[in-house]
Order: sequence, then structure tokens, then C-alpha cells
Amino acid sequence: MDNMTATPFTLASASLFIIFSALALVPFLFRNQRALITAVFSLTAISSLLSLIAGIWTVRDGITESYIILLGLPDLPFHMRLDSLSGFFLTVIGALGFIVSIYSIGYVRGFIGQRSVTSLVFFYSLLLAGMFMVVLADDAFFFLISWEVMAASSYFLVMFEDERTENRRAAFLYLAIAHVGAIAILLSFGLMAGFATGFEGFNGYTFDAMRKMDIPPSWAAVAFFLAFFGFAAKAGVMPLHVWLPDADSVAPSNAVALMSGVMLKTAIYGILRVTFDLIRVFPWWWGAVVLVFGLMTAVMGILFAILQQDLKRLLAYSSMENIGIILIGTGMAMVFASFNMTALSALALIAALYHTLNHAMFKGLLFMGAGAVHHATRERGMEGMGGLIHRMPWTSALFLIGSVSISALPPFNGFVSEWLTFQAFLLSPALPSPLLNLLIPLGAAILALTAALAATCFVKAFGVTFLGRWRGDHDTPIHEVDGFMKTGMGLAASMCLFLGVLPTFVIDWMDIVPERFLGGKLAASAGEFGWMWLTPISYTRASYSGPVVLLGIIAIVALAYIILHARGTTIHRGPLWDCGFEKITPRMQYTGTAFSMPIRRIFGFLFNVRERIEVDAEHGQRAFPSRIYYSLKIRDRMWNWLYQPVADASFWVARQAGRLQQGRIQMYLIYPFITIIVLLVLLR
Repeated sequence: MDNMTATPFTLASASLFIIFSALALVPFLFRNQRALITAVFSLTAISSLLSLIAGIWTVRDGITESYIILLGLPDLPFHMRLDSLSGFFLTVIGALGFIVSIYSIGYVRGFIGQRSVTSLVFFYSLLLAGMFMVVLADDAFFFLISWEVMAASSYFLVMFEDERTENRRAAFLYLAIAHVGAIAILLSFGLMAGFATGFEGFNGYTFDAMRKMDIPPSWAAVAFFLAFFGFAAKAGVMPLHVWLPDADSVAPSNAVALMSGVMLKTAIYGILRVTFDLIRVFPWWWGAVVLVFGLMTAVMGILFAILQQDLKRLLAYSSMENIGIILIGTGMAMVFASFNMTALSALALIAALYHTLNHAMFKGLLFMGAGAVHHATRERGMEGMGGLIHRMPWTSALFLIGSVSISALPPFNGFVSEWLTFQAFLLSPALPSPLLNLLIPLGAAILALTAALAATCFVKAFGVTFLGRWRGDHDTPIHEVDGFMKTGMGLAASMCLFLGVLPTFVIDWMDIVPERFLGGKLAASAGEFGWMWLTPISYTRASYSGPVVLLGIIAIVALAYIILHARGTTIHRGPLWDCGFEKITPRMQYTGTAFSMPIRRIFGFLFNVRERIEVDAEHGQRAFPSRIYYSLKIRDRMWNWLYQPVADASFWVARQAGRLQQGRIQMYLIYPFITIIVLLVLLR
């Protein structure tokens, strides 16, 4: 690196230097918690901003830079590479990292006086550094080290309130599944490295060597599915999702905004890197498998979300749904690429990448909103909230923008990426496979169902939390959050609107990714009629204009305002979400449990639902009870079918192994003696 002129890589390197400098400040500032928070999160915001600029620059100019860093082990230096794919994900991580770092200054100050925030500040910064290094790594050694840094830091973030049993359980479960996934990724890289060098040396560990490998199709399939399994464990793909709701519901909200918003996307990056960059040639059924897992994850994730009463747990399950949508686009891109349908493959990949960016923005916004609500109310369950729109108007409005965005309603960003995914389904011609000709229409139907259920889910989330009357303790002092938290949420909301109204600019910027990895582009057709109209393939088939939709909505709102106010019409104001009866009490209003009851009745067979009603009769008359007790517990059947048997088997093995602990020195001396005798017999 003799030439130190400004390049995307120098900006990315400066970003890492700043964030490690922030980590170095922690031991010196931990006694002054307020100064620690301000200094470190300001530095992580600057670091994220530099990464954001580096990523945008790289993708815009189609730059590819590779460097060898003399760190690591002897003869195993770190290789780093910045290309269009890593630049795109660097942009996503940097954008949300900048937003959440600003938000964190206000959010983490809320813990001062309650507990030390040193570990939260330190591991938040380390998580950001780990994610930056993952997308910059260009060899298996550096990638896995960065992956473990990311996993370990997120483990400690989940463990932040370690006095709570649920935090310890969630952290252990996350770490166990993360390391099972890491082992699968290690085996995949090891297999590809072996075919890159003939298993004769260590040079095959670089991604550049893997790109040149000559691997048989059968072993390529093994390498791909090992990698897919490993990355799916990190992304929360069903059935490897059980850690996600537990971890996201208990970790601090600023950390969860990063974990759900961008950490899950590092797994998507890994899948795309292995598939389209390292292996490159694959049969159509690989994509069909990814598509099936995506469809299953999307629909089950949103069904789980609807049934939740914990706001953060609901958002965690909806992350599962959105990861499924991204995998749907990825699987479609793989299917089309295998049949050399470059235009459709580019469309599907753009849809997946655009949803990756969109999900980072609106899910980051929603988790920050949930953190603001918990910060103000100290409540986690939606059933204990209500009426917050009157006490927290800014948070309510920004959370509403996130809810509309994730519900895929125009003119916000979620609509664009899901609409593009639908177009990939609808514009696909008959494929040369009966199975695919069945799967494609079925996939489109499941995606439509998922979108409808998502809208239902977030009507519930917003309505129960913010509308109606306050159901909690009336002595609770509820207040709006500070300027840092509002700024962070406001930036994310602004991005949701920008990405929804002006998608042609973003697609034109990111079109280099499918061009480099698939040989096809989308921007030429997408912007055929200028920046106002998005036409994925042809204007005769489908088109969308975000600016026109936005102007139409503004016109309708203005017209309604004129009709109601300009003519002197008497307006009566009353509480929302009151079931049409203004004098309703907080206990009588519609709850989240009641709202989701029809979904629970229809899809209840997919879950382990335990519902119990106890009635204390008044003088023996059940028609006039003195008390009604209702309880509802919903558990994931996957836990009983898959994870509980594994846990039981592990404990059984541990108990059997425990019998070897006799407590007598004679027995402990016999064990190595027997081992030596057996080895001598077998190895003679």
C-alpha cells in the first residue's frame, strides 16, 4: 500500500482504524459513563459514515481493490478485497451503523445510574468492526476470524443484563447455533480450499484461489449446502431460527437494531459470495432449494410474528419473514442464472439486494422505536401499553412509517423490493422443468399471502401499542425520547421514504452487482422512461412511479383537510382504537390477543398452542363471574421436534460420561493405562 491517495479501500481502512481507536478509549473512559457513551458512539458514527462513503464509491465506479495485510499467522496473512458485492454490503452496514450510533447516544444514557454500560459500548463497537471485516475479507482464515468476532460480540450484547435467566438462556442458544453454523462454513471453505490446491498446501485458503478451483459437481454441491446451512443458521432461516426471537427480545434495542438490521445480512452476503463468486456454476435445483427455504421461512416467520404480544419478539419474527423474502429473490436469481436467463436473473438479484437495504432501514427504525417505547414506559408487552400516540407523538409517527414500510405499502421502500420480487415471479416464462413450473406460481401465491399477513401484523403492532387508551400503571411517568433518539429514527424514516419514492436512482447505482456476477443488467430497462418510472423488464408488462403515488397521497390528504376545515365543519375528536364506543375503558378495548385470534384459529395447527380459561363464579352463577383468568402460551413446534430431542440426548450422554467420575485416584490412573494399551494394540 505505497500509494495512500484517497480510494474506497483507504476510506474503509480508516473506518476500521477509527472504530478500533474507539475500542481503545473504553479502558480510559469507563469511570465517566456519560463521556464514554458520547465519545465512543460519536467515533462509531464517523467510522460508519466513512464505510458508507467507501461502499457507495465502490459500487458507483465498479471498483475492485485487493490487498494483503501482514497480520494473522506466519505464511497466513490477511487478504482483503473491496468489490461491488462487498461495497454494497459495506454501504448497508455503514448506513445503519451511522444511524444507530447517533440513536445510541440517547438510548444508552438511559442506563446510567442503573448499571454500567461499559460492556454494551465496547461490544457494540466490536460488532460493527466484525461486520466490516466480514465483508472485506478475501480469504477463509480472515473471514472466519471476523465471523467469530461478530458472533462473540453479539453474544455479550445479548448477555448485557446477565442477571436475568432469559438473557443467559438466549445467549447460550445463540452461541450454540452460531458455532454449529461456523463449523459448517469452515468445512465448506476447507473443501473448496482443498480442490483449489489439491490438498497440498495452504495457498488454497484465499478466495482468489477458490475462484480458480476445479471442483467436481458432486463436491461443489456438498460445499454449497454446507455453506448454506452455516449461513442459514446465522440468518435465522427455518428451522434454524429458534435463537432469533429469544436473542432479539432481550438484547438492548440499539444492539438489536444492528443485529437484526445488518448482522443477519452478513449471512446473505456469505451465500451470495459462495454461490455467485466462488462456485459460479451450479444446477437449477440449488436455487429451487433456496427458494423453498425462503418461502417456508417467510410465511412461518410472519405467522409467528402475528401471534406475539412482546413487541421486540414480534419484530424478531418479522425479521425471519424478511430474510425469507431475500432468499426468495436469491433462489429465483439462481434458477434463472442456471438457465442463462440473464435479464430475469438480474431482476431477481436486484430485488433481493434492494430488500436487503430496505429491511436494514425499516427494521432498524422499528427496533429503535421499540427501544424508545421501552425506554419511556419500561414495558415490553403490548398488552400493557396503549395510547402512546398522545404522550410520544414523534415516536408514534416514526414507528408508523416503519410499520407502513415493512407492510410493503407505497410510497415507502418495502413496496418496491417486494413488487420487484413479484415481477420476477410474474414475468418468468415457462421453465424447462415441471417442478419449477409448479413451484413458481405457488411461490408467488405464498409471497402474496405473506405480504397480506405482514400488513395485518403491523396493524396490530401499531394499534395495540400506540392507539386506544393507556393500559399500564397510571403512575408510570411517560415522556418523549431525546433529540439523539429522534434524530436516529428520523434518519431511518427518511431513508424509507427516499428508497420508496426514487428507486430508479438506487437501482442504477447498484446495477453493477448483477452485471459483474450474472452478466445481466436491469438499469437500462428500469429507467427507460426516466427517473419517475420503474419498469423492471418492459413498460408493456409492468411499471411503477413512486413520485406519482406520493403526489397522489398528498393530494388526497390535502383535499380531505380542505373539506373538513375550510368549510367550517365541526370536528369531534375522540380516542382511536376504541371499538366505536368512546366511553370504553382501557380493560374493554381491543387487545393484541383478540386481534390475532382468527389467525390463531386458522393456523393454530402449525403451532403448539395452550389456551386456558378459568372462571370464578359469583354465588355459583357462571353468567356473573367475579373473576376470569385467561392464559395463552404459544411455542414453536420445531423446538419439540428438533431441538428438545438433541438437548435430551446431549444431557443423557453427559450423565453417562459423568459415571466415569468415581472420585477415586485408582480409577483415574486406570483410564490412561487402558487407553495406552488400546493404542499400542491398534497402532502396532
